[in-house]
Amino acid sequence: MKRTILALALAAVMIFTLAACGSSGSAAPTAAPNAGNNDTPAPQKTYMIGICQLAPHVALDAATEGFMDALKEALPGQVEFNLQNAAGDSPLCATIVNGFVSSGVDLIMANATPALQAAAAATGDIPVLGTSVTEYGVALGIEGFTGLVGTNVSGTSDLAPLDKQADMLVEWFPEAKTVGLLYCSAEPNSQYQVDEVQKFLEAKGINCTQYPFSDTNDMASVTQNAADNSDVIYVPTDNTAANNTGVIDNICRPAGVPVIAGEEGICSGCGVATLSISYYDLGFATGRMAAKILKGEADVSKMPIEYAPTFTSKYNPVICEDLGLTIPEGYEAISAE
Repeated sequence: MKRTILALALAAVMIFTLAACGSSGSAAPTAAPNAGNNDTPAPQKTYMIGICQLAPHVALDAATEGFMDALKEALPGQVEFNLQNAAGDSPLCATIVNGFVSSGVDLIMANATPALQAAAAATGDIPVLGTSVTEYGVALGIEGFTGLVGTNVSGTSDLAPLDKQADMLVEWFPEAKTVGLLYCSAEPNSQYQVDEVQKFLEAKGINCTQYPFSDTNDMASVTQNAADNSDVIYVPTDNTAANNTGVIDNICRPAGVPVIAGEEGICSGCGVATLSISYYDLGFATGRMAAKILKGEADVSKMPIEYAPTFTSKYNPVICEDLGLTIPEGYEAISAE
């Protein structure tokens, strides 16, 4: 009996000792799951991009597509887009971008001048990148603009050399005496373009008359007046014109009055020739700028406006054939697609 009690006492002492050792502060703690596992990647940040596009037409659509593709390439799986289209209603751009600001987007892309103006007015903090904007100094009311806005705004310009466009008009129509400059007066960059082209043409001895229309309500009557009094019509990179090329073509082509256009989308709808840029490439360049800003590699206030690097002389084969025009050398046909 005594031996049994002694054995039990010794066993109790051993159990106590082992328990004490197991709870000792010198023992290595049990690792939490995944703790210290350097193979587990840190979660990637997701960026929300607000895109305000003025209107649905070929040039602006291509710029938006290029912008989104560039960001998806630079930040795969890290970008989400809130794409809003104002359907040609400039005041609606303000409503759209104010919504972006309220929701706290990381960056705003403003496609066309009214969208840029609305975004610049809506925020001084969120980075804003414009595209399909002709002249930022005109759009933002900056006197003596040198290419750097210096605020939260930067972007890309679709301005093709206006002196080259004037030269193109003379190359195609050396006998032209009167040129009508057709544009929407509500678009300040259109006014800038026709003023500049007028200077170049008048220096060549050609008489120019400006034919501004306020919106689509008076567009047809103004276009008819221009066609009745012009040998050739010039249309700049104008969003209202781009949305209504059928109106221009239905008046000018039957009248035998050719149109030189500021960009390919307008030319494909109503023009005979243009000095073209790729709006997809322009949007892509804007997307690359956005990626640098989001990654912290660039400060938007120190990013100068970027311009299209190349320009292509193009013609509209259908309208040229209808008007019986001879194509000068060095021009590429606009695809019918």
